[in-house]
Amino acid sequence: MGIDRTPDWRTGTALLLPITLTTMAVVLLAPVVPQLMQAFAGVPNHEYWVPMILTVPSLCVALLCPIAGMLADYFGRRTLLLVALAGYAVVGIAPIFLQTLPLILLSRVAVGVAEALIYVVSTTMIGDYYSGAARDRWLAGQTAFASVSALLFFNLGGVLGEIGWRTPFWVYLSALGMFAMVLAFTWEPAAQETQQRESEPPHNTSWAGFPWAITALIGGITVYGSIFFYTVQIQASSGLTELGLSSPAEIGFLTSVASIGVPLGTLFYSRIGGARVGLLLLAEFAMLALGFALMGRSGSVPGFLIGCFINQLGAGMLLPTLLVWSMSVLSFEFRGRGTGFWQSAFALGQFLSPLVVTMAGKATGDIMGAFTFLAGAAALGAVVVVIGPMLAAKRA
Repeated sequence: MGIDRTPDWRTGTALLLPITLTTMAVVLLAPVVPQLMQAFAGVPNHEYWVPMILTVPSLCVALLCPIAGMLADYFGRRTLLLVALAGYAVVGIAPIFLQTLPLILLSRVAVGVAEALIYVVSTTMIGDYYSGAARDRWLAGQTAFASVSALLFFNLGGVLGEIGWRTPFWVYLSALGMFAMVLAFTWEPAAQETQQRESEPPHNTSWAGFPWAITALIGGITVYGSIFFYTVQIQASSGLTELGLSSPAEIGFLTSVASIGVPLGTLFYSRIGGARVGLLLLAEFAMLALGFALMGRSGSVPGFLIGCFINQLGAGMLLPTLLVWSMSVLSFEFRGRGTGFWQSAFALGQFLSPLVVTMAGKATGDIMGAFTFLAGAAALGAVVVVIGPMLAAKRA
């Protein structure tokens, strides 16, 4: 018989913290890219290979999240998460000791594998433990944690990078602290209607009854929304440069201030998350559109930053809306696989975001034209998503 346990704030925190590891994989190392370029300047085509140290883990997440979900449904959640956290720490610090670029890249692939497992399983376990408004709050908290940690890791990576490019990799050992919290404050989830023992894997492999149609709809909207979600974080510096700013420190600070809109958006979502999905998406895409329009057409730094903030406020609401919606249509036996599909869709949008902005910029003439184009695209999204979700959404 499964052990009757009630999750508390320690359980939720233990499952929220691992989401920061997916942010760490990219943001922590961004400040030391110039040092990495110099360190491996003798490697042929290093200008292509070195940036992959940052991007390879994200590519692995996009490709492997569905597989991670299948493993979670078959083998169970908790042990898989513990193994992934321990593995993340080991392969994460590997570049401190590795001497060649190919081996470092191989270690980063391993980081991506562990990251996909951590990303999917920790989110799935939140869905397993909580329901209703409590689930909405904890899932929204993931977005806030990821956004705030991005600011922390970027600055931490810069400080540690002053010592040398290898030093930031020591931060990957923080996964062991998360390992300890998961070990202490979680247990193997089980479907309430089963008599599964805690030590017995669920072995869920059947796809009968999987909600393919609604999952595909949510996934498509997620890819579309994810493209907009990352635009400000990646492209705001280019827009500020176009408006005449030249100081990297000033540009970084102003972008960080505007990005506070994301955690504020998730906080706002936690207050109104009970609203209908279609209405939420309509409001969120409208905010994205308004923000992009101000960014592209204001012609001044203050107007641009106001647009960034409004955009990020909408983005901070959009991510938990989509994640909660996805989780609400998944029963226990499908939750790992469904979560994996959703997170793969989100990662795909992250990959496509800079490509879409580049293409839009070339078509319109400059980065400001690209923002104006995205405003129209987000407005179109607001019109489209208000129809299907309002008819199909069934909240848990």
